[in-house]
Amino acid sequence: MKKSIILFLSMILVIGVLAACGSTKKDNAAGDSSTKKVLTMGTSADYPPFESVDTEKSKNIIGFDVDLANAIAGKLGLKVQVKDMDFSGLIQALKSGQVDFVMAGMTPTADRKKNVDFSDIYYTAQHMIVSKKDSGINKLEDLKGKTVGVQLGSIQEGKAKDINKTVPINIVNRDRIPDLIQELKAGRMDAAIIEDTVAKGFFKKETELKGFTISDDPNEAGSAIAFPKNSDLTAKFNKELKTMKENGELKKLIVKWFGGDVKQ
Repeated sequence: MKKSIILFLSMILVIGVLAACGSTKKDNAAGDSSTKKVLTMGTSADYPPFESVDTEKSKNIIGFDVDLANAIAGKLGLKVQVKDMDFSGLIQALKSGQVDFVMAGMTPTADRKKNVDFSDIYYTAQHMIVSKKDSGINKLEDLKGKTVGVQLGSIQEGKAKDINKTVPINIVNRDRIPDLIQELKAGRMDAAIIEDTVAKGFFKKETELKGFTISDDPNEAGSAIAFPKNSDLTAKFNKELKTMKENGELKKLIVKWFGGDVKQ
C-alpha cells in the first residue's frame, strides 16, 4: 500500500515538473522580456562606427550602437548579447522572436513601422553618394545611366529608387557595406549610396574614394531602436534614452565614436 502511494505521489511530482517546464518554454517563446536577464540584440556588424567586428583586438562586435545598447540595458539591470546577421533579415528576426531588439543604424520608415515598433531617434545622419575620385560624379545628375550600389533592405535602397524617378540609374544591391566598397574599387559599380558617417569611416583607408551628401525627407531620417510590436521594452528604452540625452551621456558616446562635429 505504501509503495502505491509513493508511486502515485512521484507521478504527480513528475507531471508538475513537466508542466512547469512547458510553461517556461511557452513564456520564453512569447518573448516576455520582463522575465529575461539577457537581451539579444540583432545587428549587421558591417556598419562602422555604429557596429563592426573588432578584428585587431577582441574579435567582438563593437561600436556606437553596442555601447548605447549596453548603457541602456545596464540601467534596466539587464545584459546584452549581440547577434550578427544580414541587415535585410533583421526585421524578420524581430518578428520571429530570434532577437529582442535591433540596433543597426536603422531608420524608422513608414514601411518598417508596419511590422515593428521603434524608439525615439537617437542619432541623425545623411545619405552620401560615394564614388572614385576620378569618376566625374559630383552631383546627382552625374549619376544618369550609372550603376549605383546600395545595401539590401536599407533606407539607401529606397533613396536610390527615389533618385531613379528623376535620374535614370541602374540599381544593384549587396548584403554588406564592405561589399559595396570592394565593388566600387573594382569598377563593377560607378557609385554607392551609404550613410555619411559610415562612408567617412571608410575614406580613412580607401583614399581613392570621395563622396557628397544629399538631402533626405526629414520625416524619414535618423536611427532608432526597433522592437517587436507591443514590446514592453520600447517604453523602458525610451525613458532611459531620454535621460541620457538630458544628462549628456548620449553626447559623450556620440563624440567617442563620431568625433565632435556631429548631429544628435
